[in-house]
Amino acid sequence: MSSERLIYLPLGGAGEIGMNAYVYGYGAADKERFILVDLGVAFPDMDTTPGVDLIMPDMAWLMERADRLDAIFVTHAHEDHVGGVAHFYAKLGAPVYARAFTANIARRKMEEHGHPAEAVRTASTWPETIKAGPFTVGFAPMSHSIPESAGLVIDSPAGRVVHTGDFKLDPNPVVGEAFDPDMWAEIAKSGVRALVCDSTNVFSTHPGRSESEVGPEIVRLVSEATGMVVATTFASNVARVKTLAEAADRAGRSVVLLGRAMRRMVEAAIETGVLTDFPKVIGPEEARDVPRDHLMLLVTGSQGERRAASAQLARGKYRGLELKEGDLFLFSSKTIPGNEKGVIRIINQLSEKGVDVVDDSSGLYHVSGHANRPDLEALHGIIDPQMVIPMHGEHRHLREHAKLAETHGRPGIVAVNGMMLDLSGNAPTVAEYVDTGRSYLDGAVMVGALDGVVRDRIRMALNGHVLVTVILDEEDEPLGEPWCETMGLPEMGNSKAALIEVLEEDLNQFLMRAGAKTLKDDDKLEEALRRIVRQTGQAEIGKKPEVTVVTSRMR
Repeated sequence: MSSERLIYLPLGGAGEIGMNAYVYGYGAADKERFILVDLGVAFPDMDTTPGVDLIMPDMAWLMERADRLDAIFVTHAHEDHVGGVAHFYAKLGAPVYARAFTANIARRKMEEHGHPAEAVRTASTWPETIKAGPFTVGFAPMSHSIPESAGLVIDSPAGRVVHTGDFKLDPNPVVGEAFDPDMWAEIAKSGVRALVCDSTNVFSTHPGRSESEVGPEIVRLVSEATGMVVATTFASNVARVKTLAEAADRAGRSVVLLGRAMRRMVEAAIETGVLTDFPKVIGPEEARDVPRDHLMLLVTGSQGERRAASAQLARGKYRGLELKEGDLFLFSSKTIPGNEKGVIRIINQLSEKGVDVVDDSSGLYHVSGHANRPDLEALHGIIDPQMVIPMHGEHRHLREHAKLAETHGRPGIVAVNGMMLDLSGNAPTVAEYVDTGRSYLDGAVMVGALDGVVRDRIRMALNGHVLVTVILDEEDEPLGEPWCETMGLPEMGNSKAALIEVLEEDLNQFLMRAGAKTLKDDDKLEEALRRIVRQTGQAEIGKKPEVTVVTSRMR
């Protein structure tokens, strides 16, 4: 029996949606050579990650083995697949391969972080392949909600793996390649050991709809509008952006792109030849001179992001443009779970302006970029793999997808982040578990989930903060009274006196009776002062604030 093995290890994206990062390895245990498929990010929210800019997978396990990493392959240009590449490139160091559109986006990110753009290499499509250590990898076109998506055909001495990336079975995707069942049947003909497969829409029981189906409905809606029209969608959904722009053009409206991501995606699509006939665009300055009923704005912020163009328009003016009563605002997008509050806030702000809001509750103006349950079954049938490994989904999605595979006699396994699978046998087995987690981009600094930065920030947000300053003389006796400063706390407490005065009085009473042993020991003194502040806070305002104690000694 060979001592070499083929392993699959998700470090992100399995058991969650976002932060995709999947390691494949081949070789003897602990001596494997690796490739990494995708390296993405997730976005923070004020409830769980206040102040954080981006959330990324913890890549420590792979960084410790970076000398054995031969390449990074990026399936497509969505942020949850490509957004982390530039952040980790310095620590991983491996060349990055992607198709032209994705490579264009990745190079821009690399340059923004001071890395060489040439580290990102443009890959051709299947049947051309790339050699990376013991692996040979090909980019096989897949239809999705962004141009030039690809599934990966990964060959190793232990057999062939198909990693779908994000996909749907779309015969007419408007922009990009249609799903090609004949190509995939040919890929599968020689046998596929494992299908590692997108699980996002496994609970949707109807067949997926084509991107081309939304066009006529959008054209009708825009042609019937009487005021200015504003539409938001995922900026990366270049096909949808094109459909919206063409609807505007057909209705005699000038198109304005608002938001950095919207402009960047359209520019990248034109530069790489993905878009060849996009309607003429005007700038916001020119738009001010165009009658409102001859304008259509395509804006970022379909998920309610506070700083995006749609949120700024909902609050007031943006780039000199303003929504008014009788205008139309279209959400040509699905609200991702967790983003509902932000979207509803924008809808209400628009309603207060008298703007008519149309969302996708009717199902007319958006189709998903992910394969539904019947489509997953269809792909399973085309590939006919020896085993199915669900990925890209929450735990419930992975579990349901594994069950689906097993109903057709194919072994499936729920592999969450950190679960290393050995794919060398007739069925997937758990080889070992590795520590995984999250890392946060906090301003300009990367911090670990266990560093306590975000936890402390949440606690301060929930409980408020008190700064206590104490001065002790050369004899370790209090020099004057302690004083306090508060943040995020009410000025008055239950005793109807100023909270700061009550705190300072209680602290001073303690210092007056504290023993020499406590006064000489910084740690004991700090612990006692913190305890008093929290006790007083609980009595006065019903909260135990976070406390920082500054002790100054006159030496």
